[in-house]
Amino acid sequence: MMTGENMKKATPKKKKIASLDKRKARAGWFFVLPFLIGFALIYLPMVWQSLQISFSTIVIGGASGTYDMVWVGFQTYIDAFQSEDAFVNGVGFAQVLVEQGLPSLAVDIPAILIFSLFMAIMLNQKMVGRAVFRSIFFIPVVLSTGIMESIAAMDVLTDYMESGEGIDDGSGQTQDQLVSSADLELLFANMKVGGDLVKIITDLVNDIFDIVNRSGVQMLIFLAALQSISPAIYESCKIDGATSWETFWKITLPMISPMILVNGVYTIIDSFTTESNPVMVFIQTAYTEASQEISTAMAWTYFAIVGLIVAVIAAVISGFVFYQRKND
Repeated sequence: MMTGENMKKATPKKKKIASLDKRKARAGWFFVLPFLIGFALIYLPMVWQSLQISFSTIVIGGASGTYDMVWVGFQTYIDAFQSEDAFVNGVGFAQVLVEQGLPSLAVDIPAILIFSLFMAIMLNQKMVGRAVFRSIFFIPVVLSTGIMESIAAMDVLTDYMESGEGIDDGSGQTQDQLVSSADLELLFANMKVGGDLVKIITDLVNDIFDIVNRSGVQMLIFLAALQSISPAIYESCKIDGATSWETFWKITLPMISPMILVNGVYTIIDSFTTESNPVMVFIQTAYTEASQEISTAMAWTYFAIVGLIVAVIAAVISGFVFYQRKND
């Protein structure tokens, strides 16, 4: 007769089966493992060397072309704002950042988010040829890579219009913009609209190509978020008599608010680091015309400013984000 202790020994031990969440987590780490390895072995050493250069002065010695980095502390960062070498064509880094970089992005980033959300809602409707329309709106994202990005950065179209005939507006004169401030001032003549608002609208209309070109990824993320909302929720709202306007503000917008945060952070980083950004152009110009140390200090200063802006905006948006809790 087997005792209780012998029965325990005879019973085979069951293998612990990992939960679905743990298996998904392991699969996620396995998916990003190539990036982590490349970041640690290739990218991180370059970042560390760039940080060292921003706190040093490069001294080249000998015919062999070897160089030494002499530690100077924050002097390079001070020179980035005060030294004569830090100015390109009489314009300084701080002036470009305050007058050109931040104001334009303060308008472009909300415009990109609003346009991408609007298009995602439209493309989420049931209609004939929906997949074709989605592909059409994502084509600019594909074309904005590689050689097409270089062509866009050179602004070939604008150069051609400035050197050629431009756009004939029927008055015998040519212009290189879709609309001008004078046109909008005439349109809003009977409205109490300030000149600043007219300028903002003018810039948005003239930058419509750039806005559409940079909205493809955000549109897909919003589209995925919209499709993740259960249709039963919309059916319940319809039965309760809610209008489409009320459903959008009380159901759709809160449910996709996590993706608004994701798209906001992505758009900020993408807008601040694009090749056409005036601050990025200034830093690259300073690298070739000023000095490597000063331009590197500018780049790290710009990185810190962008990181601070992202942190502040992410903290503000996080306060309005709605996370749906699943029952355990």
